Amino acid sequence: MALIPRRGLLVKTRSTRLAILCLTLAATPALAQVLYDNGPLNGTINAWVFNFGFTVSDTFTLASDSTAGGFEFVAWEFPGDVLQSVDWSITTQENAGNVLGSGTASGQNLTDTFLFVNRFGFDIDKITVTGLDAALKGGTYWLNLQNASVSSGDPVYWDENDGVDCGGSDGKGGNCPSLASDTSIGTIFSETFTVTGAGTTPEPGSMVLLGSGIVSLGGVLRRKML
Repeated sequence: MALIPRRGLLVKTRSTRLAILCLTLAATPALAQVLYDNGPLNGTINAWVFNFGFTVSDTFTLASDSTAGGFEFVAWEFPGDVLQSVDWSITTQENAGNVLGSGTASGQNLTDTFLFVNRFGFDIDKITVTGLDAALKGGTYWLNLQNASVSSGDPVYWDENDGVDCGGSDGKGGNCPSLASDTSIGTIFSETFTVTGAGTTPEPGSMVLLGSGIVSLGGVLRRKML
């Protein structure tokens, strides 16, 4: 049986490794398209409870017809608590009017990511909700959160950021800061949240790496042919 020349084996090994690398990069998770951004988290000003019968509502504005696929917001939680579920709705009025989408986020449709502990001793967590399919025309809507649940039964609070640096009126932060309300007291300052689309866009860094990997693979193959 003929032996494969050592140089040929080395080229084959390198080609295989580069091909695997390119395939791995191609499978890198994509980023959700941001339809509306009400500004970055604060975690130190104030927060509003959205369980124990309270509902907190914030407006968001879309510049064009879109399909909302999810949203993210920032929660204050007692140390060690992890959000298990939350009821949400998208309406045409403040927790009222036409309901354009609603549900209970839990399980695989809800992710609680710990960020840091604030000066008051609360855990500041990013909550990601997916699985929405709300077709919305360009305009202003209300995102309503209520019935948050953690295993300890503690209160859960929605971070107030007052809409600072929320992106201007470009369709991703139009008319920000949002109008906001709490069912117990009425008008409040606005909270930290983004609304994301049903589609996704590749991470820019991954696309650059994928491109460089393909170029490298092409270079190895050209050398082999020569």
